[in-house]
Amino acid sequence: MTLYGLKTCDTCKKALKSLSAAGHEVTYVDVRADGVAPAKLAEFQGLFGDALTNTRSTTWRGLDETQRARPALELIAENPTLMKRPVIETANGSYLGWGKDVQAQFED
Repeated sequence: MTLYGLKTCDTCKKALKSLSAAGHEVTYVDVRADGVAPAKLAEFQGLFGDALTNTRSTTWRGLDETQRARPALELIAENPTLMKRPVIETANGSYLGWGKDVQAQFED
């Protein structure tokens, strides 16, 4: 399983801790430090659509209307913090965020 997130993101830290405690082997990809391949971002956008863009982030609020109108994949490639986190990729599917619905997928 691969978790895409930010090492400074509290939600990502909680997800990683919970998944590891449940016995899952997790590969962590820091989207800012490690980056995400354009093809992988496109795959995530295909799965999650507009939900992939974190419009509640400080980074988003700092963009003007012209910047916000650009394609989401371009924005996320330039500003990895605009990607909603975490994205959890498993052999059985991919999940966005760490809400109760996603957490339930990993309960024993």
